[in-house]
Amino acid sequence: MGVPSSQNRDPQGRATLTITCHIAVTALISPRALLNPRPMNRRALLAFALVSTLAVSAFAQDEPPTFDTLLDEAESLEPLETVIVSRNGEIVAERGYRGNSVTDSTNIKSASKSIVSALVGIAIDRQVLEGPDQKIAPLLADDLPDDADPRIDDITIGHLLSMQAGLGRTSGGNYGRWVSSGNWVRAALAMPFDDEPGGRMLYSTGSTHLLSAILTKETGRSTLDLARDWLGPLDGFRIGSWERDPQGIYLGGNQMAMTPRSLAAFGELYRNGGETADGERLVSAEWIETSWQPRTNSRFNGDGYGYGWFLREIAGEDVVYGWGYGGQMLYIVPELDLTVVMTSDEANPSARSGHRNDLHDLLGDIIEVARRAGS
Repeated sequence: MGVPSSQNRDPQGRATLTITCHIAVTALISPRALLNPRPMNRRALLAFALVSTLAVSAFAQDEPPTFDTLLDEAESLEPLETVIVSRNGEIVAERGYRGNSVTDSTNIKSASKSIVSALVGIAIDRQVLEGPDQKIAPLLADDLPDDADPRIDDITIGHLLSMQAGLGRTSGGNYGRWVSSGNWVRAALAMPFDDEPGGRMLYSTGSTHLLSAILTKETGRSTLDLARDWLGPLDGFRIGSWERDPQGIYLGGNQMAMTPRSLAAFGELYRNGGETADGERLVSAEWIETSWQPRTNSRFNGDGYGYGWFLREIAGEDVVYGWGYGGQMLYIVPELDLTVVMTSDEANPSARSGHRNDLHDLLGDIIEVARRAGS
């Protein structure tokens, strides 16, 4: 009699398996051995070992996955470098793969756009900026093209945050040419219009770089200095190196070095409504809610986009996330008090390779564990 696979077990599978294993061992031992017990022969020992192994394996399959087992299995995703799972402000599991560590700096790429969005929100809260509807042309008057398209006067701070400025993209195939220019702000403003301001989403690092330039011009301080000051009270938050343009303006929305732990700390700030664990408010709850409102959709993946954050449903939960090239992910699942960071090989095109979808799936598994733990 064969041993059934775990897929065939009924609700009383464990009892059935135990009986089946007993029958299987009995069948492999002669009736004479049963009537005259004596030490098992080699054949019986091998049979017992085999069936016992199958039984243990089946019992193990009955055990639901945990955060730790999920992260152990995640090592099979070759581009993946680190994962951090935080629940209710506490890290419940973390891993570094292939020599990578959650305390080593990594390039978070475009996940930094979410941080630029936070700095804009703080500037609005501090009345450095008027709000999302403020027009950008007066703020960047010195860098406007001489023959500027009149539509440039209609672009607002909100349009830059939601990637709806209408200006041609500086990302993708245009990125290399843009960063090779002598003035990244002027080059971004000189891009021809591909849509009206407030129109479809045109994902462009040039838009968030204009926000960095605006912050610098309006405060007289570098964006890095502002980040270290305004977000400095957040325990564990630190920006390492950060690329600058030829004029010294920090690149809004790319090439920012940060440890996965630091990125998780930033995510926790947003999950906690803008307050630190000590109760100090750094970002207004109103700004977070505003940032997480869908304003457009990505033509590449269909996900919603707010002010520097993507939005989608994963495993039945509303998820907001920052996404950087290669698979640098900051996920927040508000209803489950869950913050998850995943970093990956920055040279890997995560969208084209399918790695981004693998990371979404991994988050889905983490959500299932979190939901079960909270039930």
